[in-house]
Amino acid sequence: MSVAFQNVSKRFSDGTLALDNLEFEFSKGEFIIFLGPSGSGKTTACRCLAGLEEITSGQALVDGKDITHLPPRERNMSMVFQNYALYSHKIVYENIAYPLRIRKYPRAKIDQMVKDVAKLLQIDHYLGRKPRQLSGGQAQRVAVARALVWQPSICLMDEPLSNLDAILRLQTRTELKRLHEELKCTFVFVTHDQEEAMTLGTRIIVLNHGKLIQFDSPKKIYTEPATRFVAEFIGRPAMNTIEGKISNGRFQSDQLELSIAGRAAGKVVLGIRPEHIVLQREPQIDFIPFTLDVVELVQPDTLLFVKKRRGDPVSVVVRIMEDCSDLSPRDTIYLKFPQSKLHFFDIATGERLP
Repeated sequence: MSVAFQNVSKRFSDGTLALDNLEFEFSKGEFIIFLGPSGSGKTTACRCLAGLEEITSGQALVDGKDITHLPPRERNMSMVFQNYALYSHKIVYENIAYPLRIRKYPRAKIDQMVKDVAKLLQIDHYLGRKPRQLSGGQAQRVAVARALVWQPSICLMDEPLSNLDAILRLQTRTELKRLHEELKCTFVFVTHDQEEAMTLGTRIIVLNHGKLIQFDSPKKIYTEPATRFVAEFIGRPAMNTIEGKISNGRFQSDQLELSIAGRAAGKVVLGIRPEHIVLQREPQIDFIPFTLDVVELVQPDTLLFVKKRRGDPVSVVVRIMEDCSDLSPRDTIYLKFPQSKLHFFDIATGERLP
């Protein structure tokens, strides 16, 4: 089974363009992530795929069949909402069984399917409880069980972990990863959290202002961001980006000057991941002096925020895994920017330069 959007646009009645000629295709069994900041169109794209929002123009296809105008009940897709949308007056068993009852499954089959999915999601001990008697993580698993029990072809999830605390998010994320590997089901997952996206997704659709910016594996999105936006959005901390110009084989900006081989002259944006910057305490060839501004200990890493001069508005962030207790603000440290780790983006369009 393949799923595709062909030039899909969505404009709301107030004139807001939520999706702008969105085009992508993915295969059965993938764990696809819609990732982007608030207002990027990720939830709208998911709801258009589910049939909960009407597409203004373009086509949604499943296995080559146009489903653009099919009602949700005919799309063989389930959805887990951000607030879980459990029936408060029904016990867990009945919440999970509801999709089977409306499809008129035999009673014995319903019982077996509910118990099987409850066991898979480790909630078989809670089948007699009401939703108000569940923790956030338990309620989330009930919502997933209800979505999966009738074995849809695609399970859509709209930020299902956003209401959980940090520890539960991690635990539930691990369970979803395991569940996907066991069921081989197609998952489409909406999130603004890049950590969720990078750990869960087989591929990630990065959206911004309703446009598809990049559709790639997590590794490629991190190592080869297609635009400056992706470079700065993905990564904690984000990629350092510095505006400057290349002239006579050198990159020049207020923060640094580097020898750059084989690049055409002109204005560019230079990028480098914080963990790729090399630190030395003493002066060395090809190392540039910076003034240490702030030291943040984020175990097991240390983040160093440095500036070329005190009072500069822009910091360069360095991420290292070593003891920096000997360093203090206002110290001079020396940094190297390896050429093999540098990225370059068009200063006008933000697109990655080859």
